[in-house]
Amino acid sequence: MHTFLLSRRSLLAVAAAAALLPQLSWAQPGGERITIVAPFPPGGPVDTLSRMLADGLAKRYNKPAVVENLPGAAGNIGIDKVKRAKPDGTTLLVIPAGNLTINPTLMANFPFNIDKDFAPITMLAKTPNVLVAAPGAKLRNVKELVEQAKAKPNTLSYASPGVGSGLHLAGELFKQQAGIDILHVPYKGTAPALNDVLGGTVPLMFTNLPAALGFIKSGKLVALGITDDVRDKTVAPEIPTLKEQGIPGVVVTSWYGVLAPAGTPPELVARLASDAAEILSQPAVREQLHAQGLQEVAQKPAEFAAHIKAETATWARIIKARNIQAE
Repeated sequence: MHTFLLSRRSLLAVAAAAALLPQLSWAQPGGERITIVAPFPPGGPVDTLSRMLADGLAKRYNKPAVVENLPGAAGNIGIDKVKRAKPDGTTLLVIPAGNLTINPTLMANFPFNIDKDFAPITMLAKTPNVLVAAPGAKLRNVKELVEQAKAKPNTLSYASPGVGSGLHLAGELFKQQAGIDILHVPYKGTAPALNDVLGGTVPLMFTNLPAALGFIKSGKLVALGITDDVRDKTVAPEIPTLKEQGIPGVVVTSWYGVLAPAGTPPELVARLASDAAEILSQPAVREQLHAQGLQEVAQKPAEFAAHIKAETATWARIIKARNIQAE
């Protein structure tokens, strides 16, 4: 009798302990395959990250995982597909920051409510932006830029890939924090904007660090500052941040995250975030990301959701204060 009681107590203890454990190991995507929706054409960071995630999840769950590129309507076609998908972890969305944090304010009839329509899983990767100057501008650092802008208002200008782009808003935020006014010159894409800065037509530009790095190293562009809290230790540790140079609050990274449809069970969202972190930590994956100027990021779902909300609020203030309207 005594032995039986001990055994029964042991079983009860084990059962109680198991009940307290997170249910991550039991949570798995349903269905026969996993679909990663990339709402842009093949090529570029969204496509690259989608394929890395698909490959890793396929190995973990021993089922096919495919990438479906659905470009169109500034990404909204692919976003809509995921919004309407069954919330069982079989359909996921890989998306850049602007679609989540800029478009809801910039677009007059934005068709989604990010808070209500999606379950944020994790940020996957980011790349800092950099403020660059044409050598002919004869600017060596941010202090010289600010001094010139204050001495001769509206004589300096900066290029961007277009009105309402993250790099346009980076410039507006910089102007606000530095207390200066410089003219915005919008282009239709990064390439033509960067070409005119290289040619000296426009003296300044905020751009992704990977796009500018080769020109910086060859002396064709001057790097004035990184738009992040810390220096990029991976590819350009020598470039100081704007914060180091007396302009705090301009933290504008180009980042990419993954989301599931609203209603996806929290334990499954947490499991997918954990899976993504493990995939991104693999040396081969990290090497591939670093080669493209991307830094791997792993966040808890609640942390990622809070980041989206905070950045959305920042851009909403800038867009409304500067009366920026989508073209």
